Amino acid sequence: MKLVKLNEAEKFNNSDKCTVWEYPLEDKDINCATAVIKGRYPDKGYCVNEECKELIYVIEGSGTLNKKEETIHFQKGDVILIDKGEVYFWEADCNIVMPCTPAWYPEQHKIIEE
Repeated sequence: MKLVKLNEAEKFNNSDKCTVWEYPLEDKDINCATAVIKGRYPDKGYCVNEECKELIYVIEGSGTLNKKEETIHFQKGDVILIDKGEVYFWEADCNIVMPCTPAWYPEQHKIIEE
């Protein structure tokens, strides 16, 4: 068992519309982060996780996850599974929790500009 306190989380500003707090679980199989998204992320194009699945729990707010062929509307209390390799962008005003498996790492996250 491991407890990671909020004051141990590392804050990242992915853009002026997306702030993430990474909790250092130091486990290669799973990790967890929280995020506040206020607007479109990424600013243009799409993003993709090439190795990790993300399970999103919406703590507050609402928005859309936009794939090239589909738009998913979400709100507080919803859960969304983003599979590895799915290409998408956020348009939201929300606060979310994001466990990832295997553990998320920056090199596998790509921005695809279109």
